[in-house]
Order: sequence, then structure tokens, then C-alpha cells
Amino acid sequence: MSALTAPKAPATPEFDVERLRADFPILSEKVHGKPLVFLDSGASTQKPKVVIDAMSHMYERLYANVHRGIYHLSQAATDEFEKARETVARFLGTPDSREIVFTRNATEAINLVAYSAIYSFLKPGDEVVISHLEHHANIVPWQMLRDRHGIVLKVAPIDDRGALIWDEFIRLLGPKTKLVAMAHVSNTLGTVLPVAEIIAEAHKHGALALIDGSQAVQHIPVDVKALDADFYVFTGHKLYGPTGIGVLYGKAALLESMQPWQGGGDMILAVSFDKTEYNEIPHKFEAGTPAFVEAVGLAAAIDYVQGIGLEAIAAHEHDLLVYATEKLKTINSLRIIGEAEGKGPVISFVLKGLHPHDIGTILDREGIAVRVGQHCAHPVMDRFGVPATVRASFGLYNTRAEVDALCAGLQRVREIFG
Repeated sequence: MSALTAPKAPATPEFDVERLRADFPILSEKVHGKPLVFLDSGASTQKPKVVIDAMSHMYERLYANVHRGIYHLSQAATDEFEKARETVARFLGTPDSREIVFTRNATEAINLVAYSAIYSFLKPGDEVVISHLEHHANIVPWQMLRDRHGIVLKVAPIDDRGALIWDEFIRLLGPKTKLVAMAHVSNTLGTVLPVAEIIAEAHKHGALALIDGSQAVQHIPVDVKALDADFYVFTGHKLYGPTGIGVLYGKAALLESMQPWQGGGDMILAVSFDKTEYNEIPHKFEAGTPAFVEAVGLAAAIDYVQGIGLEAIAAHEHDLLVYATEKLKTINSLRIIGEAEGKGPVISFVLKGLHPHDIGTILDREGIAVRVGQHCAHPVMDRFGVPATVRASFGLYNTRAEVDALCAGLQRVREIFG
């Protein structure tokens, strides 16, 4: 059972959302004179003050480039950077911090695997299997390998509720399957994929498995060793951390066997005009000055959510999802897109006769921030026959009162447009 399906009861009294909201300075802001109702955490979460403070401390007291300095500040900054790597490793359930590669975001992490793979274990005619609900970041890199290098790309379909059609997925696997790359949780529909089973099926066929956890790690505990994932990626800014930092987990043996995809400083041991000797993992994949301040911010964000408890966060968000779903279904002509069982705290919807951009514009005037558009998931929109949706996505700081504000805002939209 997916961990996101577990919390059925309302959030416990111990989860003091008002106290937690005070940790996020931006939530006291007003938009167009109205209290900010931020319902776009699926795109990027707001940041608690502990993250802002951790990064400010690095810039104010410990800033120096990492890894190559013998002086105190450089060594201190390096220590903080590598401690951040260890924090991420513990967060994902691996005892080996060498298996954690820092990237700019999940998109870069997927591209790293894709372009290292083409020089390491993928050849023309090999098959990569993805699903119909993927974010563009887990579609386009594989299309580029298909068009440039002859990789065969196969797509597992989803049903009318947005769930993976399991039997169809199984039929796509075969002796030429070399990689299965799928989301843990859909950014548009909230669908939770059975990633443990997906990984197991990939391994039965001798294939590797990459899981995009960008919409999962901020909501539920993830143990990459228990999952037996070969690769797992996520991005920091959706986990209450800063932008510009992402994570690739890869099994050490795989990372050691793969060729780096970028060249430059810090990913080398020695360079001559005849040859280059690459650094050890994970540094082999971290060319140039890394985002070490952002890594420290990410570690602070991880400590923050773990201090609250991911199970408690999931229960709170599940309560919001159930409450919002019930309230939104009472609105005339509103259609929710994606209602797979056990979905995550994301609701995409359309209002008959109204363009999502018009809806989003009116909601903004009420201080309500939602995402409108295709959410970097054009194939999902095509699958459900809609040009775009309105998406409300919840974080640990959202409340039932904010759901009520969303519904009142939608009634206001109806009043304006008739």
C-alpha cells in the first residue's frame, strides 16, 4: 500500500497548523489587500524561517568556495556542504552519502541519468518505459535520446481516473526494456504510482528503475533501499527548501560505472591535454562550483519537516484533500480531473464554459494563488480532453479556512462570468 493512502483520519490535535504557519514569514503578506491564500505548493513551497536563516548564516559567516581551499572558511563551508549531503542520505534511507549527487533540480538529475546512460548502458534499439502522467522533465530527455540515439520510448497508459493501467504497463516490458522511469506522485493529478511494484517488475526484466519523487518526498517518508530504486530524484524547492538545488540518488555501483555528463572543475582528479582522470563519486557528477549554500538550506528544510513528522504532515494534507474535494464537488459545473484512489494533496479542475486563466485571474484578485495551465504535462491534458486546468495543491501550512476561501472565490468567479 502506498504511504499516501494510509492517513484516513483527520489531522490530530497535535498538528498545530496555526503555530506552523508562523514559521513562514510570507504567509503574513497580503495580496491586493487580501490575506494571502497560497495553494500552489505543488509548483514550489514557501520557505520556513529556519531555511532562510541557515542560508543567511552561510552567506554572512561561513561563505567561501568549497573543496579546494586550505583556509578555515573554505574548510568550514565544505564541512557544512558535506553534512548537508549526509542529511539528504539519511532522509532517503541510504547509509552511503556517496550515493547522493547534488544537481540544480530534479530536471537536471533526470537529464544526468539520461545522458550518462547513453554512454554507459543504453544503446540504439533499447527501450525506455514511462507513463502517460509524467511531467515534461521525465518525457523530453527520453524523446531526445530517441531522436538522437535511436532509443525506443514506450508509454504506459492511464485510465479515466488517472491511475496507471497495470496490465498494459506489464505488457510493455520485455527483453529490450533497459529502463523504467516514472513519477512517484503525479504533479497534475495527484495519482500515487505503485513504485515498489514498478521497480520490482523492471528488475524482473533486467531493467533499471528511475523514480521522480519531486511530488512525494515533501508528503511521505521515502526509503530508497526498501524500494530498491536504482535512481531516485527530487527537487529542493518543493520540499520547503531553496531553488537551485536538486538531488539524484543512485546506487553506488551504478554511479561508479556511469560516465559523467558534464566536465569541469571538481569532477576531476587529474587533467592533461592527453586525458582526464575523473573524481570519485559523487563528485564525478558535480562539475563546477556546487550550490553549497542551497544544499545547506535544503538540509535545514529536511530537518524542519522531519521535526514535524512526515506522517503527521500527510494526515493533515489528506484531511485537506478530502475536505476540499467534497466542497468543490458542490460547485455547479465543476469537474475534477483525476480521482485515483489514494491520491496526493493535489486537485486539478475545470469549470464548464470558463478558461482556467480567467479563473486564476479572478482568484488572484481575492488573494488566492492557484496554478493554471497545463502544468508541464501536456499529454495529461490531451488524455482528458481539456486545454488546461486550475490546480490547487496543499502544503503543511494550509487550512480548511483557506479551502473555504477558494470555494468562495470560485463562487465569485461564477458571479462575474455568469
